[in-house]
Amino acid sequence: MKALIYHPGLTLASVPDPVPGPGQALIKVAATALNFGEIAYRSPRPRPGHIPGWDAAGIVVQPAADGSGPAAGTRVVTFGWAELRAVDTGELAIVPDHVDLGLTSALPVAAGTALQAVRRLGSIAGRRILITGASGGVGRYAVQLAARAGAHVIASVGSPDRAAGLPALGAAEIVIGPAGLRERVYGVLDNVGGQQLADAFLRLEDDGVVQAVGKASREPTMIDFEEARVRSQRGRIENFNISTPLGDDLAHLVGLLATGELDAQVGWRGPWVKAAEAAAALLDRRVAGKAVLDVP
Repeated sequence: MKALIYHPGLTLASVPDPVPGPGQALIKVAATALNFGEIAYRSPRPRPGHIPGWDAAGIVVQPAADGSGPAAGTRVVTFGWAELRAVDTGELAIVPDHVDLGLTSALPVAAGTALQAVRRLGSIAGRRILITGASGGVGRYAVQLAARAGAHVIASVGSPDRAAGLPALGAAEIVIGPAGLRERVYGVLDNVGGQQLADAFLRLEDDGVVQAVGKASREPTMIDFEEARVRSQRGRIENFNISTPLGDDLAHLVGLLATGELDAQVGWRGPWVKAAEAAAALLDRRVAGKAVLDVP
């Protein structure tokens, strides 16, 4: 079969077919999606034969031998950059017939991260929530999900043109970086790191919380805690890591997508032979949201 691997750049190559374990279904992949993090922070020395990739959607061609999970022919959202993937059934969710598998492939890690990070902020109805890197894959989902939870969403972007479409997704305010905030916020979903994470922390309400999700800036974070004490800050920063299995969260997200309550925010789509082009566009900030690759 064919798969996307790093050799040394992102390219298609022939690799052995996967062999499913007892609790795994074999999926014929119809579309995959790229995330900034898996490209920007990939290992400089990938393991021989390793198939990277977090997001995909396709059709079950062989159900799990232990009887768990969906039957053959079921459309599902899952993981991996290859024509065939063996996936634990706890990491699958069924996709209705009327929902585009390409759009669904944009959900797993980005929307799953946004969903879990919003939950970890606790009750946010009526509260001011800042989302940095709001124009990216996780950010655009986080804006939608925080707004659905009743928050006053402040979307932080790198430039005015990156704010396109965010008010329609639920952003009540747009700022060019957290340093421009005049009022404090209860919670922050930070996808950028570096100086923006430091600036966001200093703008927390007392007992506010930052979920440190990503590091799109590729910069270390330096926080002046003396300044924080002067400002009477008692806020905290939590290092976010996504929890698995994701099956139940994926089912919830697919349900929102199917009813039009969640927009997949696909900013680039093309055949997977153009994977390197899509990856470069993501790294250069020329994609708002997700990049989707259709698998023939």
